[in-house]
Order: sequence, then structure tokens, then C-alpha cells
Amino acid sequence: MFGKRSVTAAPVAPLARPPAAAEAAASLPSAVPVLAEPDLKDAPRLPEIAIPKPPEKRRSDEYYQTKSTIFGALIEAIDLAQLSRLDTESARDEIRDIVNEIIALKNLVMSISEQEELLDDICNDVLGYGPLEPLLARDDIADIMVNGADKTYIEVAGRIQLTNVRFRDNSQLMNICQRIVSQVGRRVDEASPICDARLPDGSRVNVIGPPLAIDGPTLTIRKFKKDKLTLEQLVRFGAISPEGARVLEIIGRVRCNVVISGGTGSGKTTLLNCLTNYIERDERVITCEDAAELQLQQPHVVRLETRPPNLEGQGQVTMRDLVRNCLRMRPERIIVGEVRGPEAFDLLQAMNTGHDGSMGTVHANSPRECLSRMESLITMGGFSLPSRTIKEMIASSIDVIVQAARLRDGSRRITHITEVVGMEGDIITTQDLVIYDITGEDAAGRLLGRHRSTGIGRPKFWDRARYFGEETRLAATLDAMEVTEDAAT
Repeated sequence: MFGKRSVTAAPVAPLARPPAAAEAAASLPSAVPVLAEPDLKDAPRLPEIAIPKPPEKRRSDEYYQTKSTIFGALIEAIDLAQLSRLDTESARDEIRDIVNEIIALKNLVMSISEQEELLDDICNDVLGYGPLEPLLARDDIADIMVNGADKTYIEVAGRIQLTNVRFRDNSQLMNICQRIVSQVGRRVDEASPICDARLPDGSRVNVIGPPLAIDGPTLTIRKFKKDKLTLEQLVRFGAISPEGARVLEIIGRVRCNVVISGGTGSGKTTLLNCLTNYIERDERVITCEDAAELQLQQPHVVRLETRPPNLEGQGQVTMRDLVRNCLRMRPERIIVGEVRGPEAFDLLQAMNTGHDGSMGTVHANSPRECLSRMESLITMGGFSLPSRTIKEMIASSIDVIVQAARLRDGSRRITHITEVVGMEGDIITTQDLVIYDITGEDAAGRLLGRHRSTGIGRPKFWDRARYFGEETRLAATLDAMEVTEDAAT
């Protein structure tokens, strides 16, 4: 039995092989395998990915065997309760010192790079998210998809790529999943194998484990960029034209009720974050989300999050519960991260009863489909209202639909800025202000296109823009887009 090493917050002096570490090293097998260069001559080539400090070749089984043995000895040799009281850097120093002693006492033959790689891996396992840490550190990755212990994919620039990252086994992967979800008070196990959670930076996390996931736990992380995107950056990326961005800015400033529509991965939440930049700093904003992702910068923001049921099936708080409660919290704007159920009815009620400037996102492939989906969500909620009544509520509540799409080349574009005009008979009428036309494809397979105005001189929210003193900018912007279209023609 190993003694526990006492960990203090004082600076770590050069260690003189304390008994705990010596015993730990002595307990290792007499012939610990040396880290060997793996033979990859017949292995399939993987896409080239610039992961920070990546292994040039796929790690061998001997590497993982050695790491597992040293890791087990480390756990026995250190006092984890004391370790948890230290800051991250001090804890890493303690772990690195003990691991270095174990390697030295056993005379393991390693190069400096191999030893540093092993130290980093073990520190990540104890203090972070293990093999995921290098991927989480990269800001160019949009999604991380772990399909069991042996396969990890990432999405970069709209393309999915296979990485060299792997876990020791499914047990290690499940432990990391549990560590992630426990930070937001949730759990994932055989009794509750599906879980939605988030990382401290707001990145969205979904875990589905055995017995539902047959080949091992499946972890999906939708990463958020460290630097919050703005409309100006979206213009530089080509997602919207400068004039289109100015129209969106005016829409946000004049408190139009906005629904952002799009498919999975089209950038709806990113665009919602951009539009919230134009909310006045003295407004009281309340956000409702399944997993808190929005990154509002205003000082007066109340963030609410749903809660799943407990083991007994009790204590669930749904999105509709949150939206209905918002109405009692004196909000000026209500932001719903994603409308996917009967909360659509309550959000429309809020939009139509003095909470101008409220926003939400909906999964749909076009503005017209967005309106149909809103009607379907209300109907599925059990509201026994005539179809015309529901359509009238939608037409009187929603001012603008912004359609986002991910094109086949992986790029994301805002394809429509559409106004909801009103009703004609039993049909909700709309008019496009800005649309995106695909004009061709370059030699690299990237789609080419342009945003253009449809020639609407005075949109329906013109009076609202005049009330907020933005009608001059709106008119100049729409005129500039028309000139651009004429010049392009």
C-alpha cells in the first residue's frame, strides 16, 4: 500500500525521491516496456491536422501500457484531496515532479520529447479532459466528435477530419464525460445514458453512453470561439455583405422581433450572439436555454437554463416553464436559445405583449418553412386553436426572419433577410429584403455568390426605424445595395 504524498501550496523544491514515490516506482514491473516507435508503414494515411504538440505517428500500444502503469503508481503516491486545493499550475508541477521521479528510478529509456508528451498526457488526465485538451485548445475547430475510445473526428472549415487522438479505453472516455457533465450538476450513466451539458466557456456538449451507444460512449462538443464573433467579422468571412450587416444592425437596434432560422451547424447561435451586440446596455435581458451558450456582453442579463428530471423522474424544468416565468421577471427582451416545443406559443405571446426586440432560433431550411414549423410546434403543444388564429399570432408577433445556411463547400452564409408582412386570407405574407445568389464555383470547389437587395424601398419596419431615428441609415443602406446590384448586373 502506497503512502499518500503531502501536497502543499508552497513552491516545489527539487525532490529527493520521497518514500511514496520510491515505493510507487518499485511496484512497477521489472521490465517496463520502453516507448517504441510504432510501425505505421501499412497504416492508412490520416488527414494532416495541426494539433498543438501532436505525435508525428500514431502512438503504440506500448506507450499506453507504460502510461497506464505510471498513472496507476501516481494515483497511489499522491494525495488527491490535497492536490485539489492547489491552483492548476502548482498541481501540474507536483504531478510532473512525481512522474519524473518514477521514470528516473525505474530507468525508463525515453527521449525528452517522449517524456514531455507523457507528462502532458498524465497532467491532462488528472486535471483536465485527457486527450481532448489539445483539441479544446484550438480555436479553429468547430466540432469535436468522439466515437468510442479509438476514433475522434473534428470539423475544421466546414470539413470533417479524422485525428490521431485516442483514449486508453472506453472507461477513461466515460470518466471524462462524467467529469464534464458533473460540472453543471448533471450525470451520465447506464440509468441515464443521454445528457446535454456545457463546458465552462459555453461550448455545447452531448453525451450518449452504453447501453444506447453500442461501440462505446459517444461525445459531441460544439465548440465556441474564445473571441466572440461580430457582424464585422462575418462580413470579412463573406457570410454577409457590409450593407446586409448594416440592415441586421438596424433591425437589432430598433427592437424588431427576430427569429433566426437554419439547419444544424449553420451558425444560428453565432448569429444570435452577433445581433445581441446591438441591445442597449440599459435594457434588462433574460435568456432561456437548454445549455447556456449565449455570450451577451450587456451588464443587465439574467441567464436561465432548463433542468432534466432526476432518477425518480421528478424536478424537471422545461423551456416552456422558463419562458412563462420570464413574463413575471419584468424583462425588456427575452432571448430563447432554441425554440423546439410548445414554448413557441409563450414566446409569441411575449413578442406580442410589449417585449419588443425578443429573439430566438428555429430549425428550418427556409423562411417559409420557419413559419410552418412555428405553427407545427404550437399545434403539437396541445393548443386547440384554429389554424388561422395561430397564423395571425405568428404574423403579428414576428417582424423579421434571418435565414442561415451551411453550403455544400462547408461555408456558412446568411441567405435571406425576410420580413413578415401580414395576412392575406389564410396565408402569411412575407417579403425578402436581402437574398444570397450563388453565381458559380472556383477551382478549389468553393462556391461564389453575392448578397443583393430585392428592391424593397420601404420595409414594413420603416415606421419603427423612424421612431428610433434610424430611417436615414436604413434608406441609405437599401439604396447602396440596389446600386451594387445594378453595377453587378
